[in-house]
Amino acid sequence: MKRKQFLGSVFSGSISQGFLPGTWIDEENEVTHTIPAYLRPGDIVAITSPAGFITAEGIRPAVRLLESWGFRIRVGETIGRRDLSFGGTDEERRKDMQAMLDDPSVRAILCARGGYGITRIIDQLDLSRLKEKPKWIIGFSDITALHLQLSRSHRIASLHSKMCNSFPDDWAAADPVVQGSILSIQKALTGEQMRYSAPPDDHDRYGTATGILVGGNLSMILNVMSTRSEIRTDGCILFLEEVGEYLYSLDRMFVQLKRAGKLDRLAGLIIGGFNKIRPDDPGEEFGRTFYDIVHEKISGYSYPVCFNFPVGHQKNNFALKCGVRHRLTVNAEGVQLVEVRK
Repeated sequence: MKRKQFLGSVFSGSISQGFLPGTWIDEENEVTHTIPAYLRPGDIVAITSPAGFITAEGIRPAVRLLESWGFRIRVGETIGRRDLSFGGTDEERRKDMQAMLDDPSVRAILCARGGYGITRIIDQLDLSRLKEKPKWIIGFSDITALHLQLSRSHRIASLHSKMCNSFPDDWAAADPVVQGSILSIQKALTGEQMRYSAPPDDHDRYGTATGILVGGNLSMILNVMSTRSEIRTDGCILFLEEVGEYLYSLDRMFVQLKRAGKLDRLAGLIIGGFNKIRPDDPGEEFGRTFYDIVHEKISGYSYPVCFNFPVGHQKNNFALKCGVRHRLTVNAEGVQLVEVRK
């Protein structure tokens, strides 16, 4: 499929010195999310691998950069561990994550990479101390399941963003888009008001919406349906991304999303990167484009929709605050997504 290159930019807005973390309210649906305290120099960021394995060398670029931001780093026991494709056994990964959740000195937990594995341990995690003292959980892809559980069951905001395996070895030589997406993590964690802009797409549907931002990897969203992690979308701005699927498979996913009622009462829909779409098998052509697939599923609704937003398995994967109220504007000039503050 021929697709536009979608460059997004994140820039900070000014905030007053007196701003404190608190609770945002979806005024229409009365859904509240607690925003963890923002980080300051000297705060501890812990790194763990609750899904796929990663080496100590693999997290070194992330450690260097996080330390340059003024944070202290605590490396979990799962870093360097391996149980086939996992970052240690289920029990080792659960124990490592639990220790970080329970430690009051840890202010944020950065998942080292995605892959597969968080759903094998998520129901064994005790999040009671996290509810007492929320901290930022950071990651995407497989970590989508944890973001969804934090939002649905505990109403705690979290950060959908790149992980350690996406930090460049040579920061100075890195693509500016990669640098910008990683610097957005710093901006989000330190409390800057997040603003995102992107050029228009011919398939966008214009409009303005305000609501809690929820979403992540489409496969994971569907994988946790009918569990305590199931996504809640009513009155929300939903963002979606996916990678490496056939068109027919993407159609099946969107059909399931629609059948489950997850598209019915959205405030707005953000379509991120749907990359590395697999070519149809010869003689089994699906005959629809990705745009066709999405527009068919949303044809009965009137909320704003944008395509190719800078989030997903791609270079321009900017940090998004899940569970935080945002305003989405889609028009002929382009797309604006702005964190709402009261």
